[in-house]
Amino acid sequence: MMVALGSSCTTVRTTNTCNALLQQLQQIWSEIGESEADKDRMLMELEQECLDIYRRKVDEAANAKACLHQSIAAKEAELAMLMATLGDINVHSPVLQEKKSKSLKGQLSSVAPLVEDLKLKKEERMKQFADIKTQVEKINGEISGYGNQNVAAISYLNLEEQDLSLRKLTEYQSNLRALQKEKSERLQKVMDHVNEIHTLSSVLCLDFGKIVNDVHPSLHDSSPKHVTNMSDSTLEGLDQAITRLKTERKLRYQKLSDVAGSLFELWKLMDTRKEEKVNFLRITSILGLQESEIVQPSSLSLEIIEKVSGEVERLTKLKANRMKELVMMKKLELDDICCKTHIQPDSSTAPDKTNAMIDSGLVDPCELLANIESQIYKAKDEALSRGEIMDRIDKWLSACNEENWLEDYNKDENRYSAGRGVHINLKRAERARITVNKIPVIFDFQLWLIV
Repeated sequence: MMVALGSSCTTVRTTNTCNALLQQLQQIWSEIGESEADKDRMLMELEQECLDIYRRKVDEAANAKACLHQSIAAKEAELAMLMATLGDINVHSPVLQEKKSKSLKGQLSSVAPLVEDLKLKKEERMKQFADIKTQVEKINGEISGYGNQNVAAISYLNLEEQDLSLRKLTEYQSNLRALQKEKSERLQKVMDHVNEIHTLSSVLCLDFGKIVNDVHPSLHDSSPKHVTNMSDSTLEGLDQAITRLKTERKLRYQKLSDVAGSLFELWKLMDTRKEEKVNFLRITSILGLQESEIVQPSSLSLEIIEKVSGEVERLTKLKANRMKELVMMKKLELDDICCKTHIQPDSSTAPDKTNAMIDSGLVDPCELLANIESQIYKAKDEALSRGEIMDRIDKWLSACNEENWLEDYNKDENRYSAGRGVHINLKRAERARITVNKIPVIFDFQLWLIV
């Protein structure tokens, strides 16, 4: 018979039971009358059945042992993969350390909790990577204007499955911080550009909302959930808008300077009172600043430039009217001198012609006035050189007048009649006779002058 396996107590008890049963079986066979050969055959069969049971149990135990080895190997492989994925080099397998001191089930029970812990750690690590991925994709979308997503950001999932180490997590966190910094810098740059556009549009009195809305609608969106676009195209559009506004500011500043310069000249020329200048004191303060220093709203609006241009136009017309009056006065003075000195005046300075030239703007009134004054100076100089001649001519004309009067007086039949003022006529008649006697001498002198 086969010896039973197990502890000593169990073995003894089993052996005693088997012996008792065998004795009982032999006794029954004897009572039955089984032959010795049959008894031997049946005992052999009994032993064979026992051997089959033992072999089956051995096979089952061997299979269980193989399954345990396989499970331990699988856990070891999973543990190694988790350690490689998480980059945890400080975790040591308890199976290798306790292989000699523990059974297979003990080894499996030692490694299983560690694998579960690493699984939980991997899930937590993946959540961290997923959170970083979400933030990176969001920031990349904001920076690119939700047009082109960063390909590196989209490949995070594949990278996370292969490498979830703290080193890789730190690297991604560093990349996230760099993107956050870039976003902050871009947002600040956008805000600076928008503020500059607001200041420029305020100075020029232009529609700020329309300007930034043309660049990107998000720049003028006041809804709580709006996201300010900070893409390259938006920054480029803001730069172009600022350039256009600065160019317009420069043109308007130059135009205002030119118009104001004309205004100041007219004020000086027209001797304008301070009360009339009050409405334009702001212009003076604006022109006292550098172009880049002008920040007051509507300082360079078209309305102000048109207002100054209108005042210049009004004063120009007033100046033209006054210049016409002054030219007319000087022309009358010239005509008077020419008449007295018997000089033919310049026909180009006739009143109708001078007024037409002043109105058409073909001639500067100041130049025309200077021309007339020059003619007056020449006429006076000519009159001075003809002084003696003109004296003689005046005397000759006066004598001719006296001669005519004397002839009329002599023809008057009532010249000696008594009446009021007769004695005055008699005295003039005496003077006229004396003057008439001098006519030949004066006439001869006049002929000499002509010759």
